[in-house]
Amino acid sequence: MGEQDNSKQPRRRAAAALGFVGLSVTAGVLVSAMLTPVVAVAGVATETGLHLFETMPEALTPDALAQTTDIYAKNHAGEPVLLASVYDQNRKSVSWEAISPYVKDALVSTEDPRFYTHGGVDIPSALRAAIGNAAAGEVGSGASTITMQYVKNILVQRAEAIRDKDERAAAYTEATKTSMDRKLREMRLAIGLEKALTKDQIMLGYLNIAHFGGTVYGIEAAAEYYFGVTAADLTLAQAASLVATVNAPNDFRIDEPDNLGDNKYRRDNDVLAAMLHERKITQTQHDEAAATPIEPNITPPSTGCHAANPLGAGFFCDYVQWVITNEKVLPDASDPEYSTLATGGYDIYTTLDLDLQASAVAAVDAYIPRSTEVLDLGSSLVTVEPGTGRILAMAQNKDFNADQDAISPENTAVNYGTDFDYGGSSGFQAGSTYKVFTLAEWLKDGRSLNDVVNGDSRALQLSSFKDSCQGASGGTYTPKNDGGQKPGNISVRSATAQSVNGAYFSMAQKLDQCEIRKTAEAFGVKRADGKPLTSYVSDILGTNEVSPLRMAAAFAAIANKGVHCSPIAIDRIVGPDGAELPVPQSGCTEAVSEEVAAAMASALQGVVRGGTGGESNPYDGVPVFGKTGTTDSEKDTWFVGSTTRLTTAVWVGNVNGGVSLRRSTIGGIKGDLLRHKVWKQYMTAANTVLPGESFPEASSRPVRD
Repeated sequence: MGEQDNSKQPRRRAAAALGFVGLSVTAGVLVSAMLTPVVAVAGVATETGLHLFETMPEALTPDALAQTTDIYAKNHAGEPVLLASVYDQNRKSVSWEAISPYVKDALVSTEDPRFYTHGGVDIPSALRAAIGNAAAGEVGSGASTITMQYVKNILVQRAEAIRDKDERAAAYTEATKTSMDRKLREMRLAIGLEKALTKDQIMLGYLNIAHFGGTVYGIEAAAEYYFGVTAADLTLAQAASLVATVNAPNDFRIDEPDNLGDNKYRRDNDVLAAMLHERKITQTQHDEAAATPIEPNITPPSTGCHAANPLGAGFFCDYVQWVITNEKVLPDASDPEYSTLATGGYDIYTTLDLDLQASAVAAVDAYIPRSTEVLDLGSSLVTVEPGTGRILAMAQNKDFNADQDAISPENTAVNYGTDFDYGGSSGFQAGSTYKVFTLAEWLKDGRSLNDVVNGDSRALQLSSFKDSCQGASGGTYTPKNDGGQKPGNISVRSATAQSVNGAYFSMAQKLDQCEIRKTAEAFGVKRADGKPLTSYVSDILGTNEVSPLRMAAAFAAIANKGVHCSPIAIDRIVGPDGAELPVPQSGCTEAVSEEVAAAMASALQGVVRGGTGGESNPYDGVPVFGKTGTTDSEKDTWFVGSTTRLTTAVWVGNVNGGVSLRRSTIGGIKGDLLRHKVWKQYMTAANTVLPGESFPEASSRPVRD
C-alpha cells in the first residue's frame, strides 16, 4: 500500500469550502424558485456564477421505463402460458395501491423525512451536508431528497438508452459523477419535477425506477425476486430489508449470502430505527421486525429462451426472437444493442400449441437420446398447420443453450429445424422427400400417376436432361436404386410408393430441371444456407440442404389443395399501452392447382399404405400421406407427412460426420427406423386432439395447368 497523498487534502477542502459557499448562496435562489415561481433569479445566478439557475427550473418528464417482454404459447384451450421473459432490466411497474404502506413509510423515514413538506430540495439537509463535505474535503455528496434521487434515476435511464456507445458512456458519467454541478442540476430538476407531479406520483415513480441489485429494478420485481411475494404483500421486515438496499444496491442485495449481515444491520439500525423515530411503527413492531431473520426466497423470473426448456420450447422461443430481429417486427429490433425486445414491455403471443409441443417432445425423447457414442446424433420435429402456416410444434433432441461457453453434447444454440438466419443451421439434404417436386411438375405437365416409366438403375446421359436455367451437362450419371431394385417398367404411383430412384430419373428426362426447381420454390423451399436452389440432375434425389420447417410447409401445401402458406410463429404482439403491433402474416399463394395437389396426395398415401413409409402410419383411422427420404450413406433420414389438419416433418441424422444410420443401432432400434418411431408416436397423439379428414378425390389424369 502506498502512502496517502496528503498534499491533495488542502485542495479538496478548499474546493469543498467553495462548494459550501456556492451552495449556501444557491439555497436562497432555490427557496425563491420553490416559493415564488415567477421570481427573477438571473441576477443572483450571475453574481454567484451559478448559470444553472439563469432560467426557471424545467419540468423533467419521466421517460417510459424499460419493461420486461413476455413470450407466450397457448394450451389447447387457447389460454396463454408464459414461455419466457426477455429483459435488460427485470421490472414490473405497478400502481400506488399495489405497494405495501410499509415500503412507503420506510422510504420516507430513511431517505427523506421531510419529503411531504419540502419543494424538492431539503435546504437544512443540504446545508448540513455542505458543512460536512467541507470538513471532510468532499464535494457535492449527500443531502439527496427522494425527488432528487428520482431525478438521478431518470437521467441514468436516459443515458443508458442512448444508442451511441461513447455518448452513452459520457451521459452516464455526467448523471452519476460526484460534483457540485451534478448536485445543483439535480436540485434544479427536482424543483421542476415537484411543480409537475404530486408527491405520491414522485414516490411511485421512484419506487418503480429504483435499482435493487443485479438486473432487478422497481419494488414489484424486487419483492417477487427476493421474497417471492408481490409488493403489496411485503411484511414490515421484508419492506425494510428492500429499502435498505437502495443506497448501495449491489452491496446490500440479499441473494448473495455474504451481504445478509450488512443488510440486516442497515435494516435494523437505519431503516427500522428511522421508522420508529418518525412514529411510523410502534416499539413492538420495531422489535418484532428487528428480531425477524432475513430469509430470502429467491424466485428468478423465467428470463431468456433457456427458461422455455422445461416445455421443450427453447428453440421455438429463439426462433421467435430471430423472426422479430430479421423481419424488424419491433422498433429497432434489427439492432441487437438497441432492440426494444428486451426493454419494450411487449406481450408476444405465439402460434405454439403446448399440448402438441408436449407430444412432440415426448416422442423425440422416447427414441432420440441427447447424445450417443455411436454418432453425433441430431433430430428435429416441426409441425405446421395447413392453410395458415402457423407453427404448432418445434422440438429437437437437445436443450437450447445460447451460452457458447457452456455447450455440451446435450445442448446447443443451433436450431436444426430452421434456416441459418433463423437459428444457425445450414440444413440437411432432403433425400427422396424432394421427389414430390418432380411429381408435382410431372402432373402439372399433364401426365398421370398411371403412366409407366423405366424404374431400373442405369447409366444416364446428362445431355438427355433439359435445364433451361443452367443448360444441359455432359457426361454420364449412374444413380442407384435403394437395395438394388430392378423393377423394370413401373407406374408413377408405384414408383412413388416404393421411392424408386430410376423411375424418377425417367420422369425427369421428360421434364425441365429448371421448372422442377421453380416448382420447389413455389412450394416455399429454399436452401437453409440462403443460397439459391440448384437444378442439377442429382437434385431430383434431394441434394439441396433444406430445413425441416421448409419441408413441413411445402407438404402442408399439398394438404391445403395446392396453396402454400409461408410459416409464421407470432399471432399477436401487444404493447405496454395495450395497442396491438403489426406482425408478419402468412403469405398464401398457389403452388399447384387443386387437381394436381389431390393427385399428389393420392400418390403419397400409397407411401404409408405398404410403401416405404408404412412404419410411420398410425393406423388410427385418420387419413395420412407422406414421403420418406434417405441420403447417400444414410447420413440423413426423413419422414414428412400430413393429415388435412397437421403437417409434420421429422429429420434424424448426423449433426456432424457421416455415420450410416441404417448400419447403426440406437436404443436397440435401427437408426433409419427412428424417424418413423418418432413420427408415428407423435401423430398418434396429435390425431386424438386434431383429427384430420379425408383428402379430396384425385382425377385419373390432371389437366395441363
